[in-house]
Amino acid sequence: MITAYVRLEVRRTLRDAGFTISTIGVPVMMYLLFTNLGTDDGSFATAAMVGMAAYGALGAALSLGTGVAEDKSTGWLRQLRVTPMTPRQVVTGRALTGSVVVLPAIAGVLLAGGLANGVRMAAWQWAAVALTLWLGSLPFTLLGIGNGYRLSAQTTGVVNVACNLGLAVVGGLWFPTVLFPSWLRTISEYTPTNRFAELGVAMTEGTAPGAGALAVLAVWTALFGMYAAVSYRRSARTV
Repeated sequence: MITAYVRLEVRRTLRDAGFTISTIGVPVMMYLLFTNLGTDDGSFATAAMVGMAAYGALGAALSLGTGVAEDKSTGWLRQLRVTPMTPRQVVTGRALTGSVVVLPAIAGVLLAGGLANGVRMAAWQWAAVALTLWLGSLPFTLLGIGNGYRLSAQTTGVVNVACNLGLAVVGGLWFPTVLFPSWLRTISEYTPTNRFAELGVAMTEGTAPGAGALAVLAVWTALFGMYAAVSYRRSARTV
């Protein structure tokens, strides 16, 4: 049953033109723009590719929460509660949906890097970058789900945009953190987006992710997971 539910939600999400444009088209266009402003630095093209792929995954993961909030307003969540699916299965299904819909966003930017900007890596590195960004997007999926269950549809959209832009900029997905003042660079190191991108950068350099990056992501995953669980329980009392 959970497999059928995930298939349904994935189809609903990917059929949304707004989702496709914002999570695939925008990151690809931004990547091509940022890397073709007078610089031929191959290392910058590679790092920017990872950053924009992470940004696309971030947006796709958060957008799942908007769909959750809209489902509350249309009564879809109420209908799910009368099915044999348990609350845990519903939340798990949403999380699995998020893990699927982030893949096109990641793949779109990686393809732009390889085909348009001539980024060259070993085959295993391309696969490793995609895999680490895919796995590393989990905390953002949980954050989006938590927002969706806790907030109204309109508020969720606003909050998700704020989270998307704030985490992307402070986390260094748009601009290298070496350009930040020292105090902002310190803050950035503790953001999930900065460490998320660090996973992909490590793969492009042929090294293993640092223990610090994994620890920070693990903490944020636990926090966002608790937030999603609490938000779902709260919505069950009101919807």
